Amino acid sequence: MIRFVSPRILVPGFLALALPSSLLAQGDTPNLDSGDTAWMLTATVLVLFMSLPGLALFYGGLVRVQNVLSVLMHCFTIACIASVLWVLGLYSLAFSGDGAWIGNLDHVGLKGILTDGLNGGTIPETVFVMFQMTFAIITPALIVGAFVERLKFSAMMLFTALWLIIVYTPIAHMVWGGGWMQEAGVLDLAGGIVVHATAGISALILAKFVGPRSRFPSRVSPPHNPGMVMIGASMLWVGWFGFNAGSQLAANESAGMTMLVTHISAAVASLTWMFIEWKQAGKPGLVGIVTGMVAGLATITPASGNVGPMGAVIIGFISGFVCYFMCGIVKQRMKIDDALDVFAVHGVGGIMGTLLLSVFGLPFFGGTGVQDALSQLVIQLKGVGFTLLWSAVGTVLIILVMRATIGLRVEEDAEHAGLDQNEHGEKAYHLD
Repeated sequence: MIRFVSPRILVPGFLALALPSSLLAQGDTPNLDSGDTAWMLTATVLVLFMSLPGLALFYGGLVRVQNVLSVLMHCFTIACIASVLWVLGLYSLAFSGDGAWIGNLDHVGLKGILTDGLNGGTIPETVFVMFQMTFAIITPALIVGAFVERLKFSAMMLFTALWLIIVYTPIAHMVWGGGWMQEAGVLDLAGGIVVHATAGISALILAKFVGPRSRFPSRVSPPHNPGMVMIGASMLWVGWFGFNAGSQLAANESAGMTMLVTHISAAVASLTWMFIEWKQAGKPGLVGIVTGMVAGLATITPASGNVGPMGAVIIGFISGFVCYFMCGIVKQRMKIDDALDVFAVHGVGGIMGTLLLSVFGLPFFGGTGVQDALSQLVIQLKGVGFTLLWSAVGTVLIILVMRATIGLRVEEDAEHAGLDQNEHGEKAYHLD
């Protein structure tokens, strides 16, 4: 199994806090480490930076000019909703207790969370709470890319709240908080399952239920600002170091390797996507190369704690190749208007990375933590399969509730004119 202590293997209730006072007096409990704490504070900022402004700018640049502000508004509002819900109860449900499916309410309102409390031995529990909060923020924000330019703002708010409660929090507990997937040995350092698989499949289903944009697929408007796309994507690339390397919960050699392989996969996937697009379209595109980068990052995320540099090269190549063609399959063959390719990039990438670590985590490929590829693959498949089923069923139930109450989609006239003015009464650009 794993050669290093996984940062996600959390003892419910935090073992360090539960040790008898006699043991504490003997100095058997770990002490806070200022270096680890400083790194985790930095990593937390980096992950929030991925969402605001990184993902917001990335998505904002990809839509029509009439919908820029609506995308930015969605991402910002999701950050606020997720933060409040995390404090009120979702953190407790994700990381308290030893239930197989869900945690408990011992830490509702962050009750009992102390500034000097230890998690993983060397960082304050408050820092861990905030770090995990940033994951709860970016995951539903990823789904925004599936329904841009046509979903009601009120529907987005309700969907986000219900999805975090029904889908994200239980899966986070099962994989990272002491649930059955963690106990079964499922490996997912930073969210191939918890973040990308859940968001990807939910995005695909939501896009199907909401329906395509009015001119899809015969005519789809190009990104209004590729420069903004590149700026946002670059912020994602930088922030992803906090996402993956920060998930080691320590400033150590494992964090260093995680950062290295994360970068390698992103670079290889970018070039792979660019060369395929160059071959297919005759010219290499800026939007294409940065999309390839995101695919490489999503795919390496679950494997980043278990693979070495050459494994990252291969994973990056596979992700750039497969995700490129999946974009066409979803839109052209499946006829689903997943507008910004959330499923093809994040969903498929996260699933692939979760499975590929079974092979490239072997010592033969320079990996760590995997001794038997076949047995680990079976474990990973069980985790992925259950996650996709749970996320799909939960998403469908949420959509049915929304259909029966507030509805999903804006009126046709509002869609044509753009959501900026119709939903928010503002414009992104005043050029006259």
